[in-house]
This record gives sequence, C-alpha cells and structure tokens, in this order.
Amino acid sequence: MTEAVITVEDAHKTYGTRPALNGLHLRVGRGTVHAVLGPNGAGKTTLVRILSTLLRPDGGRIEVAGHDVTTQPRAVRRRIGLLGQYAALDEQLDGRQNLEMFGRLHHLGARHARVRAAELLERFDLTGTGRTPVARYSGGMRRRLDLAASLITDPEVLFLDEPTTGLDPRGRAEVWSAVRSLAGAGTTVLLTTQYLEEADLLADRIAFVDHGRVVAGGTPDELKTLTGGDRIDIVLRDAGLLGAAVALLPLPGTSVDADRRLLSIPVTDRTAALPAAVRALEQAGIEAEDIALRRPTLDEVFLHLTGPDGRTAGVAA
Repeated sequence: MTEAVITVEDAHKTYGTRPALNGLHLRVGRGTVHAVLGPNGAGKTTLVRILSTLLRPDGGRIEVAGHDVTTQPRAVRRRIGLLGQYAALDEQLDGRQNLEMFGRLHHLGARHARVRAAELLERFDLTGTGRTPVARYSGGMRRRLDLAASLITDPEVLFLDEPTTGLDPRGRAEVWSAVRSLAGAGTTVLLTTQYLEEADLLADRIAFVDHGRVVAGGTPDELKTLTGGDRIDIVLRDAGLLGAAVALLPLPGTSVDADRRLLSIPVTDRTAALPAAVRALEQAGIEAEDIALRRPTLDEVFLHLTGPDGRTAGVAA
C-alpha cells in the first residue's frame, strides 16, 4: 500500500449499550479511492463522523493526514472535505453564489472566494447554470455542486458518505465521473455506499464492515475470490434436465435455480473449463440456451460475508 493518509487502529464507539464501532482497523493509502461497504447499522456513518471530527471516539488511535482526530481536530478539519448524505445548499441562491458563500464561511477573502467558485463551476461542468437557483437543478447537478462546495478549500482528504443515495442513473453517473476526476488529480477519497456497483467501479480498495469492525478488505478482484473465483452460468432449454447436467458436471459449490433453468458452476481454470463444459453438454444431448463465464459480483461477496440472515459469516479481515 502507498503511504497511509488515514489510519484507524482499534476504534471503539458505543451509543448507550450498543457498540457502533467495535475494534475497527483501517488504512487508506494516499491518492486512492477506498470504499467502505456494509449493511445498515454496520458503523459506516459513525466512522465517517469520527474521521471528520464531528464525533469523538471512545477509544483507539485515529489519524487523518498525520493528525489525531481527538487531540488535533482543527488541524484535521483544515485538511478534509465532507459530503454527507443530504445536500447542504441554499436553494434560493445560484451555484456561483453558493460556492462563494461556502468560501467566505471557510474564511476565504471575497476575491479568493470568487476565483475558487469559478474554478469549481468549470471543473464540475456547471458554468452554464448562470443565475438559475439551485431549487431548479436536477439531482445530479445538485450533488455535483455539493461536491464542489466540499472542495472549496482544496482538501487533501475527501469523505463521501453515500453520495449518490436517491439519484437516478444519470445523476449517479455524473457523480461517479466527478469522483474519478478527483482521484485522478490526487485527492484521497473515503467513500461509504450501499451501491456495490458504485464501489466496484470507483474503488481501488474496499473494506466490508459489519457489527462495527472490518470483516474483509482488499481490491475488488481480491474480494471476489472469497466466493470461489470464476463461475460458468448455463441456462438450459429444458429445466427437467438440470439434474442430469449437475451429474454430468459434478463440481463442489454448484448451485441450481430451477425457476431460471440456471446451473452455476465454480471453476478454477476459466480457459479450459468453458469449452469442456460445452463439449460435455453437447455429447450428452443437453441443449443450452445460454452459457457464459463470469466473475463473482460484489453483491455475492456481500451475501457471502454477511450470510443468509444478515449476520457476518465468520470471514476474517
């Protein structure tokens, strides 16, 4: 891993008798996008609130950009930006006025705030909005403006807490493009999300959090191997032949979905396994309507880690 710009060691936080963080460990490399995934109540938002100094931890060592969040909160705040789940914009003002207002709130001079607002409007493709009040922006435009506002001081680290919740596909794509641009320019991004596709597309590394601790971590490809690697999905024309196909291709971990006429087979040698399966079916006279080789999805990793009842399935970080 590159130099760590976020370090979390044995973090604890309890609300009443309920632990929100329970010995969480996390390291985020400089200039990377690191996604934090997990079910509702796993501790994702609590982690972001602690890292951004909005909440004090009960224990652990937590540093952002070389500064302790508990003993040096002002130093941390000068180096971070935060985009929460809900837009923090004045809907009666236009985009430029909002950004200038945020600049002045961050103690930028009037001229500096105007210059910075103009830079960010151009960077996020919002210069054409003119005098249009934010109340008339689309969801994607609002989120891009909110993201621009979080960058008014050009922070070293940016926290994005479920930034695309409630957006339509076009709006989500607009935010994704903006995040890629930020990461490409060297900003360190910590992203919490419930959209696993979002993490797969954006993140260099992913941490799965459940019950207040990291239960697995790695690159998206590394995590996908937790479910057993590649799979061959075969859709048969005749669902009645599923049993015969399973007997023909008896591999551990094979699953059957009778409603979809689907046979899903885990494989280790993807190059050899696909043609071998096709030949075996043809020789047995079993007709396949569709056959494809695919990688596991992060959705499958999530279900593998949390188990069928939503509880962690015992996979170590």
